[in-house]
Amino acid sequence: MKIFRISTIICCILISGLALAQEGNVWRSLSEVTYKIGEDEFGELYLPVFSEEIKSLEGKEVSADGYIIPFEGMFKPEHIILSSLPLAECFFCGSGGPETVMEVLLKDPIKYTSKRVQVKGKLVLNDRDPEKLMYILKDAELVLK
Repeated sequence: MKIFRISTIICCILISGLALAQEGNVWRSLSEVTYKIGEDEFGELYLPVFSEEIKSLEGKEVSADGYIIPFEGMFKPEHIILSSLPLAECFFCGSGGPETVMEVLLKDPIKYTSKRVQVKGKLVLNDRDPEKLMYILKDAELVLK
């Protein structure tokens, strides 16, 4: 009986640890995206094709940590761009791909910082609007600063 209780406790700890690990590293899951070539009135464009793992995260609350990308004249304290990579390596400035950035729509405005931050919110996937990023976090809140 004692062995059954101990093994049950160990299983619960392992399962909760796996859930926390997945939540803490959403960027790894989001990197599992491929692309297909589509067309619009301006020519060819790459459209994301989300893996089943990514699709399973849509509409769920996820946490993401990263760096706020300061767009000149575009930073809004309630609508930020978050990069999993530091500024010098991010999608807009360096070698990162589009899967390394997300739009974050915050419930409460935040101040810009060059330090790593963590936010949590509801994940929305965008494979239609080329004017937006393919990952959008809505109703987000700052977790760490």
